[in-house]
Amino acid sequence: MDIETDGRYGNKRMHNRLGPGSGGAPSSTNGKVCNYWRAGRCNRFPCPFLHSELPEAAPPKRPTGPGGNVWRNPNTGGRGGGGHNRWGKGPGGGSGIASHKPPDRPCKYFLAGTDCSYGERCRYPHSYCISDSITMLTPLMGHEKGVTGIALPAGSDKLYSGSKDGTIRMWDCQTGQCAGVITMGREVGCMISEGPWLFVGIPDAVKVWNMQTAAEMNLTGPTGQVYALAVASELLFAAAQDGRILAWRFSAATNCFEPAASLDGHKLAVVSLIVGGMRLYSASMDKTIRVWDLATLQCIQTLSDHTDVVMSVLCWDQFLLSCSLDKTIKVWAATESGNLEVTYTHKEEQGALALSGMPDAQSKPVLLCSLNDNTVHLYDLPSFSDRGRIFSKQEIRAIQMGPGGLFFTGDGTGELKHWDQQVSSDHCLEVLTTSKNMISFSPVTSFG
Repeated sequence: MDIETDGRYGNKRMHNRLGPGSGGAPSSTNGKVCNYWRAGRCNRFPCPFLHSELPEAAPPKRPTGPGGNVWRNPNTGGRGGGGHNRWGKGPGGGSGIASHKPPDRPCKYFLAGTDCSYGERCRYPHSYCISDSITMLTPLMGHEKGVTGIALPAGSDKLYSGSKDGTIRMWDCQTGQCAGVITMGREVGCMISEGPWLFVGIPDAVKVWNMQTAAEMNLTGPTGQVYALAVASELLFAAAQDGRILAWRFSAATNCFEPAASLDGHKLAVVSLIVGGMRLYSASMDKTIRVWDLATLQCIQTLSDHTDVVMSVLCWDQFLLSCSLDKTIKVWAATESGNLEVTYTHKEEQGALALSGMPDAQSKPVLLCSLNDNTVHLYDLPSFSDRGRIFSKQEIRAIQMGPGGLFFTGDGTGELKHWDQQVSSDHCLEVLTTSKNMISFSPVTSFG
């Protein structure tokens, strides 16, 4: 007969099943919760892990002042960092880690496209995304090298993607099938659309197509690969490998683009451009961001707080966000003088490659940041609380927002993925086909 008596530590079998969280002695598992119990399929008896959730620890008291998560700029007033701001004050604070941390990554066999021997019993998710609000809809296969640009021209029922394999692929938004391939013969460095226009950056040139009239142009002047493009004030800007930013102005009389200016100042390649209000912001391999006045096309400020290549810049509200290979995302705000200063720095464990953003179903801003560990982190703004992660076989360099909560990512393998944020998949292609206006994350107001 198996008789268990109550001793100093109580009933041992009950302790082994419920763990120290139920009043037993400390366990050698350090209070870990059983993953199989969480999934409802633990058959171990006794189980060495807890069969109950751990109580939430009280959040630590947040420091204030320049050394803490709440930052005060002593030299400025209301706008641009005066007083305590809200950056990094949500769940998880400045680290961007939510109180309930999601699994680190999906099953490595699933990501590699091979069979996982554990199947449904695998402790890691068989998914390309760990998030409560993001779902992958369709992979679009065809490119043989990394995707460098994605565009959705207004009024078109086609999605366009450019790649280092020297091709542009057209995808039918109704079927998700490739509808055509344009062979460029040279690597595509970037791609954007504005109205019916499609702009493609290639070495030493910018190719231009009008999707409505079928007009085609070849703009020469850049030296080396064109890494970034932007449109503002009837000007097309192209950032080149030699550090220059060339500008063309559209002429309605001739129905073509004519050279307008050359913006010089960066010492190395310019890799990202964004327009906010009456400012153009350029990020460069020389570790700086330059601010250009669109009225005069003159550089009015150089931002030098990053310590490595600045890979991407993004405008949100009255803030500029930048990310770098120095493993940080910086938030810039205007002082009373109009100059930009860092008001918050978010640290990552990997170098940051690309920024994009979109509103969620409640119209709250969500930041997407691609890292060089083949992930995209999603954050709520301005708290930087963790919203989830997207995983890929290789680095994701291209992220494009679409209408109705849709967005697209392109990775280094050439695979394009179609994502949905809380929108029924039955209506996604219909929304993509019928919508004429894409969601814009850039503000229409100036920082100054």
